[in-house]
Amino acid sequence: MVRTRPVLAAFLLSAQAALAAPPDLVIALQLEPPHLDPTSAAAGAIDSVLYTNVFEGLTKFSETGEIVPGLAESWEISEDAKTYTFHLHDGVTFHDGTTMDAEDVKFSLDRARAEDSQNAQKALFEGISEVTVLDPLTVQVTLAEPDGNFLFNMAWGDAVIVAPESIEGIQQTPVGTGPFVFDRWMTGDRIELSRNDAYWGEAPALAHVTFRFIADPTAAFAAMMAQDIDAFAGFPAPENLPMFEADPRFKVIVGTTEGETILAMNNAEEHFADPLVRAAVAHAIDRQAIIDGAMFGQGTPIGTHFAPHNPDYVDLTELSAYDPEKAKTLLADAGYPDGFVTTLKLPPPSYARRGGEIIAAQLREIGIETEITNLEWAQWLEEVFRGKDFGLTIISHTEPFDIGIYARPDYYFGYDNPELQELMATLGATTDPAARSELVAKAETMIAEDHVNAYLFQLAFPTVADARLEGLWQNQPTQATDLTGVHWVE
Repeated sequence: MVRTRPVLAAFLLSAQAALAAPPDLVIALQLEPPHLDPTSAAAGAIDSVLYTNVFEGLTKFSETGEIVPGLAESWEISEDAKTYTFHLHDGVTFHDGTTMDAEDVKFSLDRARAEDSQNAQKALFEGISEVTVLDPLTVQVTLAEPDGNFLFNMAWGDAVIVAPESIEGIQQTPVGTGPFVFDRWMTGDRIELSRNDAYWGEAPALAHVTFRFIADPTAAFAAMMAQDIDAFAGFPAPENLPMFEADPRFKVIVGTTEGETILAMNNAEEHFADPLVRAAVAHAIDRQAIIDGAMFGQGTPIGTHFAPHNPDYVDLTELSAYDPEKAKTLLADAGYPDGFVTTLKLPPPSYARRGGEIIAAQLREIGIETEITNLEWAQWLEEVFRGKDFGLTIISHTEPFDIGIYARPDYYFGYDNPELQELMATLGATTDPAARSELVAKAETMIAEDHVNAYLFQLAFPTVADARLEGLWQNQPTQATDLTGVHWVE
């Protein structure tokens, strides 16, 4: 009997530790992905679940936005900055047991840049002229021109490495190389992941992860308060944050994002093709009223499509300062003294639904009436993003350093400016940091002066979590819920 007591005591301590630090996590998000292939959709909700958890790229973003090695442990860049030679980690396997090697990298990059590619960020890959397999762990990427953003581009969720063996079922059954394996998707409710015991890198502390999707802010508050969920990343009811801050069961983490929240205008539509109309809309918007009314003070005003925390940000808010009288004059000068009617199509996030009501009232003051339609996320992607069937919409662009979308005439807001396109091409071929900063400032100014869209605020990112939970990202350098370092403590 005496000999068994240490064993029993150890067992009890182990059991207590297990109770104190559960190996599982239930985390909520507001938006559910439309499908699970990050390489063929613009929905950031896909990356929110899968980025670094299930799928990995050659490089990746750290929480600070730094570009760090991913599946590539190192790389060399040629003197002319046109050839990148990536050295892959050895011993990496996909979740189905197949080996990840240079052939998979070639397949992924060639698929993304193919003529029939469905990749929402196909422009990231257009500069690639050839992908060559040198050996199973070495792949060479040749660019047509130098691209100072190439390593940055390879960190996007749209550039993750996939395999030909599993590509057919990727939208419903994603197979990656990450520290978590996809288990199941209960549409409309949750996605479940489990720890990848064959992971090539450091194993995560969590054994099982459940992502729950709770779109309604009231339901989000109730679920968190009842502790039905352990954390809510991007908590959608900022008015409730003080209650969580006052409750010792919880912690509130507020970080920054890459989310430029804009009132997007369809530049190809009759009214908004006129820069005077776009300027009128921009001057009709009281940014602070939207931040206070829709976000309860959470957000930073912006005057262009660029993140304020970026060292290259230029504060251009005065170019579209709130001035309803000026807006009315501009509208009259454009031939609409009595205003006009347009559509305002809103996706599910609370910044859009709540902000939409405030913006509709502000536009009404200058004579523009809006017909509001609330769309589910899949509807918004189909109708607005792909179909370009809208006058106005509110959306937060959470992709990092995405000002290049303004050089794409086929992008959903239809802005076609050859001068900007030339400037962005020059930026892409420029590697000198000082020269790049100067070009970025010019691009920011150009789109602000042309009032391509009405720039509202930089989206804050509040997370509410169990006070014992550590390792959640505070900031969002890309749209992701990286759980690789998350763990429970007492």
